[in-house]
Amino acid sequence: MTCGACAARVERKLNKVDGVKASVNYATRVATIDAAPGIGTDELCAVVDGAGYGATPRSNVPQALPDTDAVEATRLFRRLAVAVVLFVPLADLSIVFAVVPSMRFTGWQWLLLAMAAPILTWCAWPFYRVAFKNLRTGAATMETLVTLGVLAATGWSLYSMFTTDPDTAEPHGVWDAIWSSDSIYLEVATGVTVLVLAGRYFEARARSRAGGALRALAALGAKDVAVLLKDGREMRIPTEELKEQQRFVVRPGETIATDGLVIEGTAAIDMSAMTGESRPVDAEPGEAVIGGTTVLDGRLIVEAAAVGADTRFAAMMRLVEEAQTGKARAQRLADRIAGVFVPVVVALSLITLAVWLLIGEPADRAVSAALAVLIIACPCALGLATPIAVMVATGRGAQLGIFLKGYQTLDTSRMVDTIVFDKTGTVTEGSLSVSQVLATDGFDADEILGLAAAVEAASEHAVGAAIAGAVDEQHHLEVADFVAEAGRGVTGVVDGRTVTVGSPRWARRASVIPADIARARKQAEERGDTVVYVTVDGTPAAMIAVADTIKDSAAPAIAGLKAAGLRTILLTGDNEGAARTVAAEVGVDEVIAEVLPDEKVETIRRLQDEGHSVGMVGDGINDGPALATADLGLAIGRGTDVAIGAADVILVRDDLRSVPAALSLAGATQRTIRTNLVWAFGYNVAAIPIAALGVLNPLIAGAAMALSSLFVVTNSLRLQKFGAVRKR
Repeated sequence: MTCGACAARVERKLNKVDGVKASVNYATRVATIDAAPGIGTDELCAVVDGAGYGATPRSNVPQALPDTDAVEATRLFRRLAVAVVLFVPLADLSIVFAVVPSMRFTGWQWLLLAMAAPILTWCAWPFYRVAFKNLRTGAATMETLVTLGVLAATGWSLYSMFTTDPDTAEPHGVWDAIWSSDSIYLEVATGVTVLVLAGRYFEARARSRAGGALRALAALGAKDVAVLLKDGREMRIPTEELKEQQRFVVRPGETIATDGLVIEGTAAIDMSAMTGESRPVDAEPGEAVIGGTTVLDGRLIVEAAAVGADTRFAAMMRLVEEAQTGKARAQRLADRIAGVFVPVVVALSLITLAVWLLIGEPADRAVSAALAVLIIACPCALGLATPIAVMVATGRGAQLGIFLKGYQTLDTSRMVDTIVFDKTGTVTEGSLSVSQVLATDGFDADEILGLAAAVEAASEHAVGAAIAGAVDEQHHLEVADFVAEAGRGVTGVVDGRTVTVGSPRWARRASVIPADIARARKQAEERGDTVVYVTVDGTPAAMIAVADTIKDSAAPAIAGLKAAGLRTILLTGDNEGAARTVAAEVGVDEVIAEVLPDEKVETIRRLQDEGHSVGMVGDGINDGPALATADLGLAIGRGTDVAIGAADVILVRDDLRSVPAALSLAGATQRTIRTNLVWAFGYNVAAIPIAALGVLNPLIAGAAMALSSLFVVTNSLRLQKFGAVRKR
């Protein structure tokens, strides 16, 4: 495909097949098809072939994608280099012969023709080949316009050169020789070829750069893997041959081939490529690892848990590809225009020619104006305006750990005015830790924490795990006669002393609680902390408060959203006091607390009924319905599959600053698309009348057409530098 009109034609042909709904993206060269059962890929590829193009099925398994755009750029460069080398002396001689007709000698026409022939044949052949191929299938694309323009200019040039008498030809100034139509012959055809080739070359290079992020992601996957055989030997096999539950070895510097579970060994793993975690993460037996990450030190034996298309790496790749292959509303409009644009331009060119001749203007002036209309109106910029911007943005987003699920995310994000946050696991870490230890008279806080940790080490309760984790495992004391009473607490004997850790209600029944401990408990619970009492040999010894830690990134993220003019709400099932404490610390505007999962959905709907466009940020199973109900769902990447499946945006990094960054990226992409479309539409609307009035020489028109496409591509490439959170 060479322009938006090509994509529109392929899309129309595919959609004419019963049971097929297709979307064709010009920039990514991908057709996304929803086909009824019984319709195979071979049949669909045959439809594309019948339309004059070619197609092959795409694999769902991540793989290093070939840089076809770079290959195309290399081929174009060779043709461009030859064209430029020959065009420069050809243009110089043409100007000399136009400025001083007396300099023309016998056979001067053949000299110019000999210099122009390689440009008009070999260099321009890609345009001719596509145009003639489209002609056989009844299509009209950018190549049609370029081919018509080049061949018409060549024919008219030959006619003019061989019918003009050098004795009667009028001399021109240098600028007139370049600008006017009657003095330019073959250099119009050759010059347009050079300019279009140059535009295509730079466009191919830009597309190669735009797809670089996706290729970099694909390259992260391991190419082969050392599978561990039953007899203990290792055997290297291609990664795609790896099966679930097979065990494989990963050494320092190697990439983990697929998602799995560590069976043996410890190592530090560089997770930055997949999760954005800047610091290495330690892995040990029993922990899950992600394919595409790199082992920095140590040797691991990993059991494959998911392979091929089922891995998290493959899912991320699909997200990027799916986001690039959909279509935004603006692009659908541009494609419809591009689909009818070429025949309309041909008609306008013929009308221009006829009008100029009817008003009595010279034939060369009429032909020049008609050629300018043909050449300047090529709809390349229209076809590239949206997909190239989204291609760059989604690739850059993937590098930043922001995965947009589709074009509709971009359409929706700019409308969002309210961001709703879940609390546990989203604004907070979702893991409890000891926030306060207050000992009574006669007891030491560190000693009591050690005794409590010894008892709780045998417990499975989340609060107990937090207390046990507050003391290094190597310093844990031994516990005997451990007893756990559900909903109450735990008891054990440590160093000959009976230690009880339990709920305040249970502890109050056994002994009288000192007033300072009771006051501290009330204050802690007002903060939203969970409180347990510790008694030693029946004597109240301490109060331990356990809290869910607020993420360091929460406050900066909220500040960024508020700076962008967004309303923020904390929506949680926790008690009002805990929720308001967290909200005050991070700067959230409003709090809606003590709501059940289905009530979260009702809250989102109520906000929407009030006229708000709502974005929801969550990570848990209970957030799934709310994420799906919101206008824009954003799931923290370490969250549950339910949350990730329901969301529109997946934030791989466990960093809430990714939320304003994602919205800012979407906003920057929308601004880029709008700029591209305004330029593309405005350029064609303004340029065609100017060309029809005879103001533009066809050579200048060719340069303007090439620069239009170049502007759209380079404007989109600016998104590669996106990184800072910007005000939308």
